[in-house]
Amino acid sequence: MLKIKYIAHSAFIISDGINSIAVDPFISGNPKAAVKLSEITPNYIFLSHAHGDHLGDTVEIAKNNNSTIIAIHELATFLGGLNLNVCGMNIGGEAKFPFGKVKMTIAHHSAGSINGEYMGTAVGAIFTIAGKTIYYTGDTGLFLDMKLIGELCKPDIMILPIGGLYTLGIDDAVKAVEFVQPSIVIPVHFNTFPGISVNVDEFADKIQAVGEKAVVLNCGETIEF
Repeated sequence: MLKIKYIAHSAFIISDGINSIAVDPFISGNPKAAVKLSEITPNYIFLSHAHGDHLGDTVEIAKNNNSTIIAIHELATFLGGLNLNVCGMNIGGEAKFPFGKVKMTIAHHSAGSINGEYMGTAVGAIFTIAGKTIYYTGDTGLFLDMKLIGELCKPDIMILPIGGLYTLGIDDAVKAVEFVQPSIVIPVHFNTFPGISVNVDEFADKIQAVGEKAVVLNCGETIEF
């Protein structure tokens, strides 16, 4: 059974009951985080990019749990230099894991640097786990190739930002969902900070109006499939 636990912001846990993946685990300093750092015990960590609100507590979590970090090559190389387990990938690449597969996708966003060192580009991912396909866009703007991702990968679940300012806002996020046509969409990256405050009910209503289904998770809430 697939479980998705929403922590807050863009952080969540995907689990098949045996393996778990922490995605962009920003816990410390996250005003909305609904779990303690000690409760995050993943086998794997996926990072979409190196901004602090996505890299978050990756180093501490990985050290405490011997987790393997899945990230774009440059970021993975940097973290590997900290004696962490890493799997470096790049856009279009796919890797198999005990839980299933990860395919790395483009995302239109900056990626950040650490101590002035380039950390590659921002990415999204297609996760195949527990018989389901999840498209996590990562931080991004709207792009037409989302149609191809929907056509080729046929996601059951789409997870995307709606907060605007740094990412898709509500209207562009609705258009992205129309492009991909998942079975359900889960919004993230909103209402954590004043600059990304939006009315999530407006998003859910607009998704329903275009014949799609939004599932709005409260921080700390888990959904099962």
